Amino acid sequence: MLTDAALERLLPAETQRPDVIHRAMRHSVFAGGKRLRPILCIEAARMISGKLPEGIEELGSALEMLHTYSLIHDDLPALDNDDLRRGRPTCHKAFGEANAILAGDALQTYAYEVLAKLRCPSDRRVRIIAEIAHDTGTIDGMIGGQVLDLESERKKPTAEILEYIHRSKTGALITAGLVSGGIYGGGSDEQIEKLRTFGRAIGLAFQIVDDVLDVTQSSEQLGKTAGKDTATEKATYPSLFGVDESLKKADALIAEGNAALDGFGARAATLKSLAAYLVERKK
Repeated sequence: MLTDAALERLLPAETQRPDVIHRAMRHSVFAGGKRLRPILCIEAARMISGKLPEGIEELGSALEMLHTYSLIHDDLPALDNDDLRRGRPTCHKAFGEANAILAGDALQTYAYEVLAKLRCPSDRRVRIIAEIAHDTGTIDGMIGGQVLDLESERKKPTAEILEYIHRSKTGALITAGLVSGGIYGGGSDEQIEKLRTFGRAIGLAFQIVDDVLDVTQSSEQLGKTAGKDTATEKATYPSLFGVDESLKKADALIAEGNAALDGFGARAATLKSLAAYLVERKK
């Protein structure tokens, strides 16, 4: 796969000193994830430019590094305290808590080194870095969503708070992948905003389905600990709306997102197919 080959090339080798941190980084990066964010990024760039832009896989790889860093930290005892991720022991279980923290830190900083060297015009590169930094940050971004998620445990959140958590913690980086891919591909402001609308819709749908799978699938099927949301009394869509209503909301969001891409015609077919996969998946 394009992204895996780029990650293999870009990440330091396991034998590179200090080897333990590079082994920990690779343990989590190459644990068999869906590569959803890089795929959405690459396909957004392809849709905008009409071809696969040279070097787009490096942008996709940086997004995957950022996503993996967030998973490593999310699994830590201080946060979700999980032992299983993508069917393998979590990073802190395999390498110890200190090395896991540092592996997450290293993936984040290395992602920005990769972003700073992207093979696109400098104005696009700066826009991409700003977009991704914002969407992984504290204001409407991944870290802010994580904070509210922690604060909402064992509480009955409002629908508005729950939507904010999901849009920020999960949806923001999905949106960043699509928007940054569109920028890399040379999209106009109008085209970028259509990608943003699509990303916000499918990003929320993705997390709603994730909530549903946590209560309907086994740990073996998911590749991570099932039932964790219920055990920690996390704020989820099934806990607030029930499974059936949650799935209806996800379907409506996919339809909303797809509508934003109608103006692209047949070029949007792959992104729309990926959106359908988000609600049909089983893990």
